[in-house]
Amino acid sequence: MAQRLHLATRKGLLSLTPSRGKWRMGVTGFLGDSVSTVLEDPRDGALYAGLNLGHFGVKLHRSDDGGRTWTEIAAPAFAEEKDQPPLDPMKEWPPKKTGPSVELLWTLVAGAADRPGELWAGTIPGGLFRSTDRGASWQLIESLWNDPTRPQWFGGGYDRAGIHSICIDPRDSKRMVLGISSGGIWRSSDAGATWKNEGVGLRNAYMPPDKAYDPLSQDPHRITQCAAAPDTIWCQHHNGIFLSRDAGATFREIKARAPSRFGFGVAVHPEDPKTAWFVPAVRDINRTPVDHRLMVMRTTDGGRSFKTFTNGLPKGPTFDLMYRHGLDIDAGGERLAMGSTTGNLWVGERQGTRWTLAAPHLPPIYQVSWG
Repeated sequence: MAQRLHLATRKGLLSLTPSRGKWRMGVTGFLGDSVSTVLEDPRDGALYAGLNLGHFGVKLHRSDDGGRTWTEIAAPAFAEEKDQPPLDPMKEWPPKKTGPSVELLWTLVAGAADRPGELWAGTIPGGLFRSTDRGASWQLIESLWNDPTRPQWFGGGYDRAGIHSICIDPRDSKRMVLGISSGGIWRSSDAGATWKNEGVGLRNAYMPPDKAYDPLSQDPHRITQCAAAPDTIWCQHHNGIFLSRDAGATFREIKARAPSRFGFGVAVHPEDPKTAWFVPAVRDINRTPVDHRLMVMRTTDGGRSFKTFTNGLPKGPTFDLMYRHGLDIDAGGERLAMGSTTGNLWVGERQGTRWTLAAPHLPPIYQVSWG
């Protein structure tokens, strides 16, 4: 069965489909615009694209015909986000804001099957937004935004903290887990009415020793849950790889021998919670692949051991790295996609043991997502 792969890139929303053993690429929309996130809703097939248009702000569009036509819909925004008329429009542009502004639409997630039309969005600064009408309107989850500890969050890669990972329990749509850089792991059991900052066991090395296990200072680069076993959550943290078996309440640090435990993306097998993939990199010093060679790590035993795969990946010096959403696995758990900051896209067959360069020389890729 043919699958479509969506790419959110700095120069538009691209799509690839398999054709006679190769990948056929096309522009789905927004050529030349920066697309920060993409979502194909598995419940109704709607396609959503979040744009970052600089002076023109954050925009959101929806397509109900596979990307042939698009309709602009409401984008998440803070209630205080109002323009202050400039004294001199010729000298003061863009207009100053009187309150916080959404700087980046970092992730879009479809709600559970029992909540048609529900969408969730994570932004920079760290706002969580909910829509119940397919994006026609959005509401800020004020219980999290107004938490008294939020001023202690800080940027992890960006100047301000942001929400990049939203995990919704398919068994109970009221249960949610968030990953915030840098604000740690947050959990709700009542659809966002109340929250707890948990993630006990996560460790950082960039704070004073007495703050190493402080839950508010953690930088989980990305978290993802196993669809068949949603209590299992894998975390690619700034300081290592961590595994939770209790839906993010506690984590165990993975210390098995590996080329590196630093990176950004993580994918977990949809049916096997012990199997997960990572793309190792050199931490902090220079942000490059380990030994300047791109590789993918896989564990099939819950992190007790790792195997490294390079078949089909560049052998010579390379500078390809992945953003947080640059690694994804299809619903069958057999095919992965990996898009790099330098605009190369690989598809990994046989659970990532064999890779093919599906499309080179693309714009920087912010997200890969199987449709």
